[in-house]
Amino acid sequence: MTDFDAKTFLTSIFDAAVAAADPERTIRAHLPEKPKGRTVVVGAGKGVAQMAAAFDKIWDGPLEGLVVTRYGYGAPTERIEVIEAAHPVPDAAGLEAARRLLEAVNGLSSDDLVVALVCGGGSALLPSPAGRLTLADEIAVNEALLASGAPISAMNLIRKHVSTIKGGRLAAAAHPAKVVSLIVSDIPGDNPALVASGPTVPDAGGRAEALAAIDAYGMKLPEAVMAHLNSPEADAPLADDERFARNEVRLIASAAVSLEAAAAEAKRQGIEAVILSDSMEGEARDVGSVHAAIAREVATRDRPFRKPVLILSGGETTVTLRAKGKGGRNSEFLLAFALGVDGLPGIDALAADTDGIDGSEDNAGAFADGSSVVRMRAAGVDAKAMLAGNNAWTAFHSVGDLFVPGPTGTNVNDLRAILVR
Repeated sequence: MTDFDAKTFLTSIFDAAVAAADPERTIRAHLPEKPKGRTVVVGAGKGVAQMAAAFDKIWDGPLEGLVVTRYGYGAPTERIEVIEAAHPVPDAAGLEAARRLLEAVNGLSSDDLVVALVCGGGSALLPSPAGRLTLADEIAVNEALLASGAPISAMNLIRKHVSTIKGGRLAAAAHPAKVVSLIVSDIPGDNPALVASGPTVPDAGGRAEALAAIDAYGMKLPEAVMAHLNSPEADAPLADDERFARNEVRLIASAAVSLEAAAAEAKRQGIEAVILSDSMEGEARDVGSVHAAIAREVATRDRPFRKPVLILSGGETTVTLRAKGKGGRNSEFLLAFALGVDGLPGIDALAADTDGIDGSEDNAGAFADGSSVVRMRAAGVDAKAMLAGNNAWTAFHSVGDLFVPGPTGTNVNDLRAILVR
């Protein structure tokens, strides 16, 4: 592998994974039949503006609607309005967007069609507090969830029980119109009811499971939220509700498909690839340490895979906040990984969120190799201290190894690619 640039190679792997979830390609393959009446598009998520632009381009009949995405993630559309709001902590713009989505599907007939474009990030973008709850209550819930270390499935189970739009309620509001949901999954296991907390897809998980998750992860939620969750008013509609009988749910892109595309791209470039899993969860630093152990085993013993090899995994790790540093789950994963392969040559890795943003900064993740910790030390940065302080962004910024592709227009969870040469 003379004249081989690992960062260029790993970036091409990321690009292949993102391309496999390209909105125009995936939506074209899942277009619903045209209705007798109106076609109304609604949706939410960090990649939904690009989904809306693709649907607008492809659909050759009358069309109207609106979608909500993160600030800075908009895309030009002709017939579908794109609203921007805050993520990962909700704001008033998101509250107004949720109100307008519910208004858009109100008063439809059985001849009308609602197309719901849904992808990751929609939970925070659609605050719609139920009962006597307020936006401040929903913000407090989000902040507690983000700091808890709970998996995304548990987070979204809780979110849907404090909302008037999640947990299938947007689809219920559209009845008797038919609702076709086109979903890009960022959820380990690809349960469509958990993507963006399922605004158009009901789920079997009930209040009891939500309360159990709050207890299991030691979350401290406002008294008003706990009172609501302990009342029947929080119950979400179930899948056998007759209002969902005509609806369709289509999973149009997922981590599994993107990982296969990434593996195919590696093989095209002459490097064998293995996929560990498309649904890994757990504390980011722990998952990073485990991946480092696998890479060490390959590098030093040629097992369980023979080098050269690209080791791939997907899913969504979590970060339990111990301090107020800068970072995200991918950079934290990678800092633990870098510590685990410190001093070993021939190991290069990229961990990144396929939507283009990891945490609250402008990077999707970072690159690391066996020299990362040494280079950080030379820059005056203690990698172990940075990891302890949830400050992985600062660590990788100090050595110029942040990965900043910008918004990608899709979201199929995290991609971890480890090359052992």
